[in-house]
Amino acid sequence: MLLKCIQIFTARIVDVTLGTIRTVFFVKGKTIEPFIIAFFEVFIWYIVAREAINTDGNLWLIAIFYAGGYATGTYIGSKLSNKLIKGVVGVQIVLKNGSEKLVRKLRKAGYAVSVICLKDDYEGYNKDMLYIQINSNKLKELTNIVQNFDKEAFMAISETKLVHNGLLK
Repeated sequence: MLLKCIQIFTARIVDVTLGTIRTVFFVKGKTIEPFIIAFFEVFIWYIVAREAINTDGNLWLIAIFYAGGYATGTYIGSKLSNKLIKGVVGVQIVLKNGSEKLVRKLRKAGYAVSVICLKDDYEGYNKDMLYIQINSNKLKELTNIVQNFDKEAFMAISETKLVHNGLLK
C-alpha cells in the first residue's frame, strides 16, 4: 500500500509540474510547447487518477498522497519555470530625489534606461520615472543596484509579452 501511495505521489508531482510549466509557456505566447506538454501531462494524470480510484485500501492515505503530490508538483513546477523559462520584464522606477546619478550608474552597468518626466500639478512635484526592459534573470541585480541607491525607490515590475528592437541586458 505504501509503495502505491509513493507511486501516486511521484506521478502527481510529474504531471502537475508539467502543467505548471505548460501554463507559463502558454502565458508567454508559446503554442507548440504547451501542446506537447499537455499530452504528457494529461496522459500521466489519467493513469494516476485511474490507479488512485481503483486502489483498494485506505482511501484517506491515497487521497493524502494524491493531494500531497499535487501541492509538491505545483511548488516544483513554479521553481522550474522560474529557472528554465526566461522572459522579459519591464521595470518602472520612481525615486524620491534626483535620478541623474542612478541613470549614469545603470547605464554604466549596461542597462538601457529611458527617462520619462513626471509632473503632478496637484501635489506640485516634478520627478523622473526610469523605464527599463530587461531579461528576467537580471532583475535581482537591477533591484540591488536601485535599492542600494535609494531604499525608498518605488519600483513596479511587470511581465513583458513581446519586445521589438531596442537593447536588453
